[in-house]
Amino acid sequence: MARADYESMDTNPEIIIAGGGPAGLAAAITLARSRRRVLVIDGGAPRNAPAHAVHALLGREGISPAELLATGREELRGYGGGVLTGEVTAVSLDGGRFGATLADGTVLTASRLVIATGLVDELPDVPGLRERWGHTVLHCPYCHGWEVRDQQVAVLSTGPMSVHQALLFSQLSDSVRFLAHGTELAGEEAAKLAALGIDVVEGRVAGVENDGVHLADGTVVPAQAVVVAPRMLARAEAFAGIGITTEENPMGRFIPVDAAGRTSVPGVWAAGNVTDPSAQVGASAAAGTFVGAQLNAELVMERL
Repeated sequence: MARADYESMDTNPEIIIAGGGPAGLAAAITLARSRRRVLVIDGGAPRNAPAHAVHALLGREGISPAELLATGREELRGYGGGVLTGEVTAVSLDGGRFGATLADGTVLTASRLVIATGLVDELPDVPGLRERWGHTVLHCPYCHGWEVRDQQVAVLSTGPMSVHQALLFSQLSDSVRFLAHGTELAGEEAAKLAALGIDVVEGRVAGVENDGVHLADGTVVPAQAVVVAPRMLARAEAFAGIGITTEENPMGRFIPVDAAGRTSVPGVWAAGNVTDPSAQVGASAAAGTFVGAQLNAELVMERL
C-alpha cells in the first residue's frame, strides 16, 4: 500500500494488529464492526503464499490465498479499518501505549496490540524441498491431501510427527512409503506403519527431484508427492522488547496465550498460527474473531 493511502486513515488507532493473515484480518473486522479504530500492519509474506489454493474452508473452498486476503482487506476497509503494508521490527511500551516500529523507521502507537504474525516453516536441509514446497512437497493431509489422492506418496521422517503423517496419508493413497532418513523407529511406530501397509525405506535421503526421492546410495524412490513435517516457528522476535516469550512443543515454537487469547503481557493479545501451529485457515480466522470480541469486551468494561 502506498504511503499516501495510510495518510487518509485514522493516524491514532486504538488497536494495532501486527499481521494481516486470516487471524489478523478477522480480529480487525470484528473490532471495526464494533466501531474500534483499528490498523492492520502486514508484511505481505503469508505462510501459504506458495500454495495454489486454500482448502477445507467452508464456503470458500479452492480460493487462492492471495484472493482470500485481498477480499478480507476490502471487507475491513468497508468498516473503516486500515491496512498498512509494512514489517513490524520492534515494539516498545511507554505510558500505557505500545509503539510499533516499522522497517522504514515509522513508529505507530496504540493502547492495545494484537499479534497475528503467523509462523515460518523451517524445512529439513534436503535439496529440492524448498523449491517444491506448497506444490508437490506438502505437510498437511487436510490442506492438500485430496489433491494427491491415489498418488505415490513418500513421507520423509523428520521428527516426532512423521509417523502420524504417514498414517493419515494412508487414508488417501494405497501407495505410501515412509523414508526413514536415518531414523530408528520404535517398535510401536513400526507396528503401526506395518498395520496399514506402509513400507519403510531405509537409507539417507540425498535430495528430491522431479522423478522422485533420491537416496544417498543412488536409489530413486518414485514419488509424486513428498510429505515433510517442518519445524513451525512463530514470528515473535519483534515483540521480545515488551516481554513476549515463546514456548516449544513437538511441532515447533509458539506464543502461549490464555483461553481468551491474552498473552502474559497486559494489553497484548495473540491469535492464529503464532499461538497454534496446527491451525488451518478456518481455525486461524475463528481465533481472530474470538480475540477481537474478547478485546472489545475488555475495552467496554474499562469504561464502567
